Amino acid sequence: MIICDHCPRHCRLEEGRRGFCHVRENRNSQSVCTSFGRAVSLCIDPIEKKPLFHFLPGSKTLSLGTIGCNLGCNFCQNWTISRCVDDDVMKILATPDEIAAAAREKNCKSVAFTYNEPSIWSDYAIEIGKACKARNVRSVAVTNGYICGNARKDFYSILDAVNIDLKGFTEDFYERFCSASLAPVLDTIEYAVKETDVWVELTNLLIPRANDQRDDLTRMCDWIVTHLGTEIPVHFSAFFPHHKLMDRPPTPWETLKMAYSVARKAGIRYVYVGNCSAPGYEATWCPNCSQMLIGRTGFRVTDLNIFQGQCIFCGEKVNGVWE
Repeated sequence: MIICDHCPRHCRLEEGRRGFCHVRENRNSQSVCTSFGRAVSLCIDPIEKKPLFHFLPGSKTLSLGTIGCNLGCNFCQNWTISRCVDDDVMKILATPDEIAAAAREKNCKSVAFTYNEPSIWSDYAIEIGKACKARNVRSVAVTNGYICGNARKDFYSILDAVNIDLKGFTEDFYERFCSASLAPVLDTIEYAVKETDVWVELTNLLIPRANDQRDDLTRMCDWIVTHLGTEIPVHFSAFFPHHKLMDRPPTPWETLKMAYSVARKAGIRYVYVGNCSAPGYEATWCPNCSQMLIGRTGFRVTDLNIFQGQCIFCGEKVNGVWE
C-alpha cells in the first residue's frame, strides 16, 4: 500500500487501486496518472471562457479535459465527467506533441487544461506544457487549487496562467458542499501569486444560501487584498441549479452586484460578473481614469484600449499578459 501525496486527501491505495479522484492509481508502489494520453473533450474556446480576462484577450485556446476530480462538489456543472469512473469515455487519444501541434495549426495562443480537475492528471499536462513551450504556445489551467507541495511545484512550473476556483471562504462550506478543505486552496493561491511567474485570476461561484453571505464575501475580499494585493482579477459567477444542488434558485442579480460592490470596496481593482448577461460588469475599466480598457460581450472582445500593458488614455499600468 502507498499513500498518495498528490493532493491533500492522501488516499491510501492498495496495489492496482485508485483514489477518490479515480485517476491516481497505485502501480508498482507509484501513484500514476491513468488518463495519460487520453481525453474526453478537445475543442477551441475563447480564452475569456476560462475565464481569463487579463491574459492574451481575444485569443483562442485549445481546451482539453479528461475524467475525475479530487473534490466532490454537489453543484458541479461537469459532474458527468468529473465523477465518471468509466475510462472508456476518454475516446480521444492524443500525445503531448499532437496536442501542441494541433494548437499551433489552429492558431491557438494557448492550450487550456480544463473541464475537469487538471492537477490530478498533471503528469499528462506537464508533458503537454513542455511540448507547447517548444512551439511557442502557452499553457493555462482552470483548477480548484487542491494540490500538495511537490506535485504543485511541478504542475505550476509549466503554466503561464491559471484561474483558481475559490469556491467559498469557510471551512464549513468546503466540507459540506465540496467534501474538502479551504486551507490548502488558500495555500495554493498564495503559492501561485508569490512564488511563481504564473498569471493568476480567481473565480467565485455564488450559490444562494451557501456561500453568498456578505460577511463571508467581505472576509474573502479582505484576505485577497491583504495576502495577494489589489491587482488579482476576481470573477463572481452566477449559479444555476445542477447535479445534487437542485433545491435553490439561480443567483439573484442583486447578489452578484453586492459581491461586486464588496470586492471594489475592499480595494480589488479588477472585478467581474459572469455566467449571465452583465453589461458593464464584464468590461475592464482603467482604475485611474475610468475609461473602458477592454469591452466584452459574453466571451467576445469588442474593444481593446491597452498598448504595451498601459491604458492608452492615461498611461496607467494594467497588470496582465498582453500581446
